[in-house]
Amino acid sequence: SNLASLLTLTNRFKEAEPLMRQALVIDEATFGMDHPNVSIRLNNLSGLLHETNRLSEAEPLMRRALAIHETIYGGNHPTVAIEVYNLAGLLHAMGRSGEAEPLFRRALAIDEESFGSDHPNVGMRLWGLAELLNDTSRQKEAEPLYRRAILNFILFTQETGHQHPGLHACLMNY
Repeated sequence: SNLASLLTLTNRFKEAEPLMRQALVIDEATFGMDHPNVSIRLNNLSGLLHETNRLSEAEPLMRRALAIHETIYGGNHPTVAIEVYNLAGLLHAMGRSGEAEPLFRRALAIDEESFGSDHPNVGMRLWGLAELLNDTSRQKEAEPLYRRAILNFILFTQETGHQHPGLHACLMNY
């Protein structure tokens, strides 16, 4: 799994994929089909498939990983928000914005409840939802979400002394 992650980071996807699949099989056999480690492997593989534009192959893996985490943590845990957000992003990339929007909103609600409205994770969720709204010609709805996301990223930058990785791109999209 670690080697597959390294290969993915260096864009060696064809070498990484079989290793990711092997790690998934090993964890399923070792821990069972619904273990958190299995969810991690599913996420890694679905991320690679998303990165290589094999979106329809990634979707069932993302849905399975989400189901595992919902069972383990419940529906309102920050870990679940990550899974929900990733699935929303995939559906948006597939042109299924109607399905993606409620998932973006769910991830945002979970993180606002978990971390407060000024947290950088909330900024990321706001940005994702703003992108969807912008892409569906709903700029008036998107604009305040972009502003809130940017403010969260600026606050993070001021508090840590490190620029948030999403700040520049969010500003450019805004």
